[in-house]
Amino acid sequence: MAKTASKTTPASAAPQRQGERPRLMLMDGHSLAYRAFFALPAENFSTTTGQPTNAIYGFASMLANTLRDEAPTHFAVAFDVSRKTWRSEEFAEYKANRSKTPDEFRGQVELIGELLDAMHVRRYAVDGFEADDVIATLAAQAEAEGFQVSIVTGDRDCFQLVTENVTVLYPTKGVSELTRFTPEKVQEKYGLSPAQYPDFAALRGDPSDNLPGIPGVGEKTAAKWINQFGSFAGLVERVEEVKGKAGQNLREHLESVKLNRRLTEMVRDVELPDRPEDLARVPYDRPTLGVILDTLEFRNQNFRERLFAVDPGAAEEEEAAAGDGVEVDGAILRGGELAPWLERHGDAALGVATVDVWKLGSGSVSEVALAAADGPAAWFDPTQLGEEDEKRFAAWLADGTKRKAMHDAKAVMRVFAEHGWSVEGVWSDTALAAYLDKPGRRSFALDALSVEYLGRELGPAADADGQLALGVDETAEADALMAKARTVLDLGTAFEERLEQVGAAGLLRELELPTSALLARMERAGIAADRAWLTRMEQQFADAVQQAVSEAHAAVGHEFNLGSPKQLQEVLFGELGLPRTKKTKTGYTTDADALAWLATQTDHELPVLMLRYREQQKLRTTVEGLIKTIAPDGRIHTTYNQTVAATGRLSSTDPNLQNIPVRTDEGRAIRHAFQVGEGYESLLTADYSQIELRVMAHLSEDEGLIEAFTSGEDLHTTVASQVFGVAKSEVDAEMRRKIKAMSYGLAYGLSAFGLSQQLGITPDEARKLMDTFFERFGGVRDYLQHVVEEARATGYTHTIMGRRRYLPDLNSDNRQRREMAERMALNAPIQGTAADIVKVAMLKVDAALRAERLASRMLLQVHDEIVLEVAPGERAAVEELVRREMASAVDLRAPLDVSVGAGQNWEEAAH
Repeated sequence: MAKTASKTTPASAAPQRQGERPRLMLMDGHSLAYRAFFALPAENFSTTTGQPTNAIYGFASMLANTLRDEAPTHFAVAFDVSRKTWRSEEFAEYKANRSKTPDEFRGQVELIGELLDAMHVRRYAVDGFEADDVIATLAAQAEAEGFQVSIVTGDRDCFQLVTENVTVLYPTKGVSELTRFTPEKVQEKYGLSPAQYPDFAALRGDPSDNLPGIPGVGEKTAAKWINQFGSFAGLVERVEEVKGKAGQNLREHLESVKLNRRLTEMVRDVELPDRPEDLARVPYDRPTLGVILDTLEFRNQNFRERLFAVDPGAAEEEEAAAGDGVEVDGAILRGGELAPWLERHGDAALGVATVDVWKLGSGSVSEVALAAADGPAAWFDPTQLGEEDEKRFAAWLADGTKRKAMHDAKAVMRVFAEHGWSVEGVWSDTALAAYLDKPGRRSFALDALSVEYLGRELGPAADADGQLALGVDETAEADALMAKARTVLDLGTAFEERLEQVGAAGLLRELELPTSALLARMERAGIAADRAWLTRMEQQFADAVQQAVSEAHAAVGHEFNLGSPKQLQEVLFGELGLPRTKKTKTGYTTDADALAWLATQTDHELPVLMLRYREQQKLRTTVEGLIKTIAPDGRIHTTYNQTVAATGRLSSTDPNLQNIPVRTDEGRAIRHAFQVGEGYESLLTADYSQIELRVMAHLSEDEGLIEAFTSGEDLHTTVASQVFGVAKSEVDAEMRRKIKAMSYGLAYGLSAFGLSQQLGITPDEARKLMDTFFERFGGVRDYLQHVVEEARATGYTHTIMGRRRYLPDLNSDNRQRREMAERMALNAPIQGTAADIVKVAMLKVDAALRAERLASRMLLQVHDEIVLEVAPGERAAVEELVRREMASAVDLRAPLDVSVGAGQNWEEAAH
């Protein structure tokens, strides 16, 4: 009998021990979140939905570190409510010089509040007062009650609170380094005691708070006066003794300095609902916190571990786990023991877990664990199986009547195939099931799912993905892997009920699991690649990059680093004096849109050269990545992801085949390197024509749009003639371009502003174009309005096959988040339905190839296109099959139209 305790991390925030002074930590939430907002680049911290997360990540990271280092027994966070406080009432210009709080920051403060609530942290925001006043009140109360207090803030005015029992931790480098201010440190820094600090600050003034200083009086003079006269009050009494121009200026500005002194003093008697003793730290709501971190797409495991490590309930979790961890009645099986074990338990549903390696078209399994629904579990090393064991195991795997639960079944199937084992009968993939339940999450790690859905953690010998940690013995390894198998089985059972509730059980069973099995075979097959061709292209792009660099240097008359935004800004807006673009915290933006705009505003060639440089550099990087991923078999084996896009679309990595441009000469040249493999005759490509628009016509039931599809004429020309009220023969290229952009834009939730940017027209013109379209196609307008209203009422959108996308921000008070959710509500049913149709088509084509016993096979799926490798003599049969099966994937009011092409490489097979 092996009992595997749940995995825990030690709680560094130790509880208060008898006789030990309680430790209260107070944090200025606004101050620190604002610092994090500007310290971390927003472009590196945002969700796939566009929600910025840099302030949240920086704040939470510093929170984890300070909780670890300070180990407080009590904790609270204070926030500002607004700029209207008692200080602004007394001095209307208080902080009036500050720019408007960015919307990108304001929305993050709300999410920081949700994160703190999940951590069960008390947070304060008191009308009429600043966070500093709340902190000063709690610090004063806590010191009087015998607490040791630490204050984490970016506001130097808090130095006045420093005593032998109160320490200020002040960020001195972003949010990563804190300086500890004790009375000695304040004295060393300013030559003053903490009690004298507000006197000093009043004389110095504070530009950040719009508090005026005294002309000609800096920090040194202010500190000298306070030391000379003992205090600000003493200085005022003897103000006539201050000589010279500085003294004259002091006397002339004395009233404003007195006001500064009143405003600088912190309030220490704010009425609060709690006393310091009420702020004892309590255990997190770990499942809710995990969901929040997933929603924010914080994937960094080290970050998550640091945050959970300071959970006050971690010790209790560990103790509870030791008492009632995952019970595993397990056995380590040796040669000859697996076959009889399967004979006894193989008819029950089994959870399967493995330790394996997969890399570039090859792989092996080193450990397997099975857990049966009727109780027992088993672990074995596949290399130690006897002949009968392996035969029985292979037969059990291939038997579709034997129910199997796996986590990331595609990866298991792919590597099992390297041992000659095929897998049928997978009734649950816990990663796919979690994705269908909550498609917006970004972490599908087994341990996170176990905590959220089962309320328990994986064993201590396993890491976040359930793989085994280094340095543990075989018994511990076996126990951990059997616990993983048991968890997979239990999760599979839990998800059965859950997916029935959300209407996704059929999607898992009939669409996602079969697609997973097909993708595993496609990944193993890969596609042949011409290394020599790619190497030549890499050199070609490298030469083009160098040419662009040389021409850019010549254009400005000196060398500079084209890859440095700072240097580029200096050249564009400083030396050349070009029109300034959108202001960012690091200067003026030089992104692609900005450079394209600059190219229209000036005759200088640098913006155009920069666009060419970046384009060629990106292509070079793409080709370099492709070369690195050519496996020893001469083929590229991409990895498909089913759980990344919330709409249900597939994505690919290592390499990302969706990165290759489709509509440029360079992109087509790259596709030339993907070739038909040995033993096959050609590549065949097939995709749907205008699938998103056909789906939109179907969902909206707009008769005019459906007629435009069924007329057999060019869709965009037909629609343009109706929108602009001209004969089809009079529709020019510009009219067609505008209609095409708008039609696809509607399918992607594009706003009038977005359309204006795309077409290079004013927002008013774009809005009029959309209004004219909706007048002609009222069904589309009504559908788009209805889908948002329905989603706001239900909380989600759905495809015609029932795939849901949850959009809680549709009812958000934050305008930016609400509008983003509205665009997703417009986009998700159309994009999601198109994604579902493509998967159905792939499965139908694959099934037909097998049924007709054809040797041709599917290799790739990119966007809405599938690529097949055609066996000799099967070209006509495969094309007919592909057209038939793809066209009949679903029955739409605007029938599906399939385009097919063939050739010796991917580029030649284009259509």
